[in-house]
Amino acid sequence: MYRATGVCLSVEKGLPVSPVESIKSVLSKYAVFSGRARRSEYWWFALANGIVSSILYAIAVGPTLVSSYNNGTTTINTGGAVYGLYGLAVLLPGLGVLVRRLHDTGRSGWYCWMALIPFAGVFIVLYYLIQEGTAGANAYGPDPKA
Repeated sequence: MYRATGVCLSVEKGLPVSPVESIKSVLSKYAVFSGRARRSEYWWFALANGIVSSILYAIAVGPTLVSSYNNGTTTINTGGAVYGLYGLAVLLPGLGVLVRRLHDTGRSGWYCWMALIPFAGVFIVLYYLIQEGTAGANAYGPDPKA
């Protein structure tokens, strides 16, 4: 059963999923750290999270920058609180999809701690996230593409 979803065609398993379906999937598995996540699921969520975070950051910092140049007047800025609350709201889904993505490559979720290694750690984890998932079932569950 195929249905048009804008850019991609989707089906429950096998074909690429749309950005909206990927984001819904991540948010519906709010604090799920087991199983596997496809590359598209992880990267669509990362892109959406980056865009929303950038917009909220601009809202949080923008009035502060303007007020410092506007004759010394101050403004009350609630953007920082909204930015912080958003960060807390997507913390668990972000960690969950990160761990599930590492599971898809056959690695333990504990590999995310490698990002704390100075200089090279972030690039090592990024390399793992970019890789194709293991074909077929692995220790963390069935292949999400199957």
